[in-house]
Amino acid sequence: MRNTTAGRKVRLCAATLALLFLPVSAYSAEAGANTPTGRPAWTSTWAAAAQQPASGLFHPNWSLRGFSDNSVRQVIRTSTGGSDTRIRLANIYTGKPLTVSAASIGEAATGAAVVPGSTREITFSGRRDVVIPPGRQVTSDPIGLPAAAMSRLAITLYFRRPTGPVDLHAESSATSYLASGDQRSDESGATFGETTMSWYLLAAVETRRAPGKPNGGIVAFGDSITDGVQSTVDADNRYPDQLAERLASSRTTRPVLNSGIGGNRVVRDSSCFGEKATSRLARDVLAHDGVRTAIVQEGINDIGHSEFPFPPCIMPGPPVTADQLIDRHRKIVGTLRANGIRVLGGTLLPYQGSFYYTEAGDRVRHEFNHWMRTSGAYDAVIDFDAALADPANRDRLDPRYDSGDRLHPNDAGYQAMADAIDLDLL
Repeated sequence: MRNTTAGRKVRLCAATLALLFLPVSAYSAEAGANTPTGRPAWTSTWAAAAQQPASGLFHPNWSLRGFSDNSVRQVIRTSTGGSDTRIRLANIYTGKPLTVSAASIGEAATGAAVVPGSTREITFSGRRDVVIPPGRQVTSDPIGLPAAAMSRLAITLYFRRPTGPVDLHAESSATSYLASGDQRSDESGATFGETTMSWYLLAAVETRRAPGKPNGGIVAFGDSITDGVQSTVDADNRYPDQLAERLASSRTTRPVLNSGIGGNRVVRDSSCFGEKATSRLARDVLAHDGVRTAIVQEGINDIGHSEFPFPPCIMPGPPVTADQLIDRHRKIVGTLRANGIRVLGGTLLPYQGSFYYTEAGDRVRHEFNHWMRTSGAYDAVIDFDAALADPANRDRLDPRYDSGDRLHPNDAGYQAMADAIDLDLL
């Protein structure tokens, strides 16, 4: 955990033109498994789940207005290291080609600054610019930038011409920076005067691992609790971040990828909170090379928003039942197992006192959690509910772990979630 007082609380893709542009469905959990002996393999070390352009509900973002003669600098943290780095960009939702005019990467310093002398140009099939077809992802060439585990990297994308709306990840819990003109070489960060807390176009950062070095990637798949909402901004205190730190401390460093989306649901799509879990599983889990384990913790928004619609993002509808959640979770488990992935289920956290709590909804949560604990449907169960519940009232979060909204954990709560995971299960 990185302490701070500031701020608020893929698959192996060959570096050939034929494989540079891949539809999301072309990625599979098997694509990186058969790397020839002795050849280094690429592993996703960081990831973010794409969402369609939408106005910011909790803070402004730039997805609808897009970019025109702008540079966007985004800071991420690796979970594992490697001898080289490359990035993957996504254009899933715009419905039209999107041009990135140029890009760079460097070691992040403070704020928008980059460590002097660390900046490297990013190319795509030997070119500075790349046109991302609609519904596709593109992978850069190897960059020539080694990265250690837990490295903070600053990625700058320059858009010369107007883009129109762009894909984003709405709740990054990290600051992104905007400047006018091509500011890829500005290592001071002085030109980046506008900020937001979303990521744009970035789907993954990959590192090259040595031949024979185990991969065993882990994907945390879920909603805002996986996404780390209400964790301290720019501190990397989401529970997947803290799980990665636990693994590193135990000398079993493995990639830990965060595929959470704030507000996401299992049963129904949302125009603001992403496609339902079963629809985005291929892109947000199977598209990453060498994933061995998935941790699935999702369903509380299906329950809560059944009682509390949120138009236009979530329209009124019939209440979601435990049987519906169970059916969708069985489908998730079946899909992941069919791709050779071990699947761990996370129980739903208590939420009494939150804005969408009802006794009827909590009965659904209890029924679903009982099924998860007793059915044997998952390979193993992580009892997040038991770990974070208030001993004096098991239907609400322990005050030590409550961010204040009675729904999302604080930094200590996210640490408790990471600590609740038996590393031997991974």
